[in-house]
Amino acid sequence: MASPMAWFSEPVNPQMSQEKRTCPDTEIRRIQQSWVAGAEKWALIRLAARTPEWIGPDHLTALGLVAQIGAGICYLLAGSNRYALLGVIACLALNWLGDSLDGTLARARNRQRPRYGFYVDHMTDSFGAVALMGGLAMSGYIRPEVAIGLLIGFLMLSLQSYLATLTLGEFRLSFWRFGPTELRILLAIGNGVLFWKPRVLFLGGQYRLFDVGGTIGLIGMTLILVFFTAHNTVRLYRQASIEP
Repeated sequence: MASPMAWFSEPVNPQMSQEKRTCPDTEIRRIQQSWVAGAEKWALIRLAARTPEWIGPDHLTALGLVAQIGAGICYLLAGSNRYALLGVIACLALNWLGDSLDGTLARARNRQRPRYGFYVDHMTDSFGAVALMGGLAMSGYIRPEVAIGLLIGFLMLSLQSYLATLTLGEFRLSFWRFGPTELRILLAIGNGVLFWKPRVLFLGGQYRLFDVGGTIGLIGMTLILVFFTAHNTVRLYRQASIEP
């Protein structure tokens, strides 16, 4: 249920009540600038309008988590049966549906629970990422250290995003026009190619497809992490310099 937070709108203890009267609530700005953001929003709004009443945001969040775990299991099975790679693609589609539609559905029905949704959504994302990369690491289609590096990169980018939300009031859903949906699309395409051609020629040598793609992805994630960490550090330093 990825949604804007109003973290500071409820005091966690009575001693904070007086402080709340003098300090305005922190406004959280969602930043979504991915390539498919417009089309995705159009589709999600229409899906939310057609979702049966008995299906709630929590059901969709659970679907997203189960689907991501399922993708990890399919990767594990693909080590002995490549047709399980097709199951990964199906699980990625279900993961998109659950993970993307839950917040839209909550907003459409005016049932938003910002702090609860933010916490649960991103903890399930973390558990799901561990399951997905764990299954991939044991599939035999990628070097385990590359898969672990991708998992660490994802968790570090998530940490950067959460800290920026708290300190800058910005919740960034995409980096350099890439967001979760674009990553799912690239991974699904990669699985389609992997089904037919698990090894590729690269720089004069033959390597596993996902070793090459994973290494390129890891380099990109590292550049993004370094750039936004430096950028936000400078912003916070300048803000601190002018604070009374």
